[in-house]
Amino acid sequence: MALGHHDNRAARLEPAATVITVVGNPGHRRVVGFDAAARAAGLPAPRVIAWEDVLRGTEPAFAAGPVRIDSPGEDSAVHALLGGPSDPHRVEGGAVRHAAFRRGLERVRRAVAATPGAWLVNDPDDIAVMFDKPHAHGRLRDTGVPVPPGLGTDGRGIAVRSYAELRDLMRSTRRPRVFVKAAHGSSASGVVALETSGPRVQATTSAELVRTASGIALFNSLRVRKYRDETDVATLIDALCADGVHVETWLPKLTLDGLAVDLRVLVVAGRATHVVARGSRTPMTNLHLGNTRVDVGAVRRAVGSTAWDEAMATCVRAAGCFPRTLHVGVDLLFAIDRRRHAVGEVNAFGDLLPGVLHRGRDTWGEQVRALVDGWRPHGTPRPAGEEAPDEEQLPCPT
Repeated sequence: MALGHHDNRAARLEPAATVITVVGNPGHRRVVGFDAAARAAGLPAPRVIAWEDVLRGTEPAFAAGPVRIDSPGEDSAVHALLGGPSDPHRVEGGAVRHAAFRRGLERVRRAVAATPGAWLVNDPDDIAVMFDKPHAHGRLRDTGVPVPPGLGTDGRGIAVRSYAELRDLMRSTRRPRVFVKAAHGSSASGVVALETSGPRVQATTSAELVRTASGIALFNSLRVRKYRDETDVATLIDALCADGVHVETWLPKLTLDGLAVDLRVLVVAGRATHVVARGSRTPMTNLHLGNTRVDVGAVRRAVGSTAWDEAMATCVRAAGCFPRTLHVGVDLLFAIDRRRHAVGEVNAFGDLLPGVLHRGRDTWGEQVRALVDGWRPHGTPRPAGEEAPDEEQLPCPT
C-alpha cells in the first residue's frame, strides 16, 4: 500500500456524464487550469459559480456531482465583498475578511447539502482552519505532526496582543528569534521574522510600514525590508497584533549554496505528488518575493533518502488532519542539521505550482485523476458490496 490517508475511493466517475462545479473567480488562471485538466481527462467543461455572486448573497445553484471550492483571491470585486480595505495591498483586515469568507463557505455548504447527489471536494471547515494559523498549528501539533513550537497560544486563542507582551514572552521562554504571522494571512502577507540580541532588534518582513495623516498603515510589498529601529518594530508588531497574530519559534532552515531552502509539497488524495523547493537569502522563501526555485533532487541528496521519505510521510500526515479535503499544500522545512524537519504551514489553495508535473500531470490533472478514480471525502459510504480498490505503489516525488 502507498503511504496515505484512509482509502477514500468509491466508484469511478463516468467521464461523459459527470460535470464538476467550481466555485471560483471566472477567468482566473486557477479556474482555467482546472478546466483544461478536466477536459483533458474527457470530462465536460466544469460549471463555474462566481465567488462574487456567492458573496453578494446569491444562493448557488449546484448540480449533482463534485463541487470544488477554489481560491477567492486576486479579484478586486471579491476583495471588496470580503470587507478588505479599499487598497488590496493593505495588510490589515484579515480577521474581517476571514469572517466574511467563512460566511461564504457556509453558504456554499448549505447549497450543496440541499442538492441531491452533490458533494464537496474540499470541506469548508477544513478550508477555514487552514486560513486560521493558530488553529491549524494546534491541530497539527495535537496530532503529532512536527511543527515549530508556538509562543503565547494554545491553538484555540490568540494571546499575544502587543510588541511589549511579545518581548516579555520571548525573554521568559528564552526565544530570541521568532516568526510573527498574521493569523489569517497568506502568501507571506503580514509575516515578520523577528530577532533580538540584548537591546538590539531586527524585523525582516515584506510589509511596508507607512505613516499617513490618518495613522499607521501596512502594505504588502515585493521587496523584503529590515527594520532595526525599535520604535518602528514595535509599531509594526502592534499593528499586526490588532488584527490577530500567530507566533512561533524561528527554526533555522537547511541552507544550500547560500540560500535558505524549504519545500511546498502538494498532497493529493493522501499522496505526496508535486514538490517545489524554494531558496532565499532572506527568511521568506515565497517565490513571488523574487526568490528562486531550487533543484528538488539537490535537496533530496542533501538530506538523504531516509530523511526525505520521513518528511514526505509527515506531509501526508499533515494533510490527513483534513480528511474531507482532496488536496493540501504543505510547507515543510528541513532543519539546518539536515535530519529534523517541521511543517510551517498548511495551505487550502496550495496547488498553484505552474510547470510542476508528477507522472506527466500538473497539479490540477492530478486532482482530476483522483476524482475520476473515485476519491471521496473520508466517511462517504461506498455502495453496498463495493470493495475499495488496491492503491498502486507510488514513489516519493523527485
